[in-house]
Amino acid sequence: MLPLSLSEIGEEHVIKRISGSFEIQKYLKSLRFVSGSNIMVVNMLKENLIVKIKDSRIAISAEMAKRIMV
Repeated sequence: MLPLSLSEIGEEHVIKRISGSFEIQKYLKSLRFVSGSNIMVVNMLKENLIVKIKDSRIAISAEMAKRIMV
């Protein structure tokens, strides 16, 4: 397992685990980041990532991406 923040652009992964406080996990779950979901890094802008998850593109910070284990 590795954090999503270390993924390369275009690599498709499956979310294995979400770490962090209850509030962080709840926030990511509301954006549809749940275990078992397919996720792909579409682009990186400085430290932030644009990811594709369930036919949506979402921008997340590097801090949040470190909490998503793939």
